[in-house]
Amino acid sequence: MSRSTLSERAQRLNAAFHLLADGRRLNEAAEAMAEQYRISRRQAYRYLQEARHTSSPVAVAEPTIAITLKVPADVAVTLRAYAHANDLTMGETLTRAVGALLAKAGGRG
Repeated sequence: MSRSTLSERAQRLNAAFHLLADGRRLNEAAEAMAEQYRISRRQAYRYLQEARHTSSPVAVAEPTIAITLKVPADVAVTLRAYAHANDLTMGETLTRAVGALLAKAGGRG
């Protein structure tokens, strides 16, 4: 069985949070989650335990897709160094940079 994506994990955690917030009993909530997400009751209980310790729903990350870019070598070196210095992935760094560029240009494409 494959691991859930970060987006799926956030959605399941939010579902657990809402079930508990709605006053569902733990075993009832676990059964509902197991059925809805086709996960084991044991895994559903893990999500519910984690949701008990959150004060609000978590942000659900937008799914990502892979793209290939060709940039000059010096840009790649600078990008890699910036990402490392700021404890980011290169993908996060590029996403932020492109987002800022598009915002400055007055739109998203």
